[in-house]
Amino acid sequence: MAQVTADTTTGDVLGDVLAELAELQDPKVRAVNANHGDDHGVNLSRLRDVAKRLKTQPPLAHDLWATGDSAARLVSVLICRPKALDQDELDAMLRDAGTPKVQDWLVNYVVKKNPHVQALRVLWFDDSDPVVASAGWALTTDRVAKSPDDLDLPGLLDRIEAEMTEAPDRLQWAMNHCLAQIGIEHAEYRARALDIGERLQVLKDYPTPPGCTSPYAPIWITEMVRRQQPR
Repeated sequence: MAQVTADTTTGDVLGDVLAELAELQDPKVRAVNANHGDDHGVNLSRLRDVAKRLKTQPPLAHDLWATGDSAARLVSVLICRPKALDQDELDAMLRDAGTPKVQDWLVNYVVKKNPHVQALRVLWFDDSDPVVASAGWALTTDRVAKSPDDLDLPGLLDRIEAEMTEAPDRLQWAMNHCLAQIGIEHAEYRARALDIGERLQVLKDYPTPPGCTSPYAPIWITEMVRRQQPR
């Protein structure tokens, strides 16, 4: 099949993209992704190549998202115009994202570049849906690192200490990331972040490949702080 490009006739492009993504499906990739709750089998590097050829195309991005297909939605995220989407659209998209990878890409590649990012962070942070709440925590973690001035860091630590152990998996992971980020970026709260991590022991036994840093907060914090020290 011919590769789809940004110059493909508008009437044909959606079908062509879907056909190309279908050809790129790999059962081995699908099996690996299924272990993480995802339901597509396209190698992400090859998927990015498709999006790179298409370039920014908001109408096509809309149509790809509407298919409900995870691989198509990942391409949609890469070819949309993030600043053009309004708050209600992004809220609906997140709630309909369906799989962890689509949600993560939507938050990182679209929502973080959107002018409504802070309103969405607040809206999602305490949502009753733990998947939606995890997006609010992810955006808060980004603020912890980049612009923490008006964040209540002790309050965040209080919430993490009280709720992280019993939180559903996606939300627990997001809260643990926030805990680690506070410990890494803010020396005045590092001892407390380490103490919380050591007492709660969330993700202590998470399998970590050789050469990667454990997501267990005390190890994560200690290693990242070590890397920041001058040599």
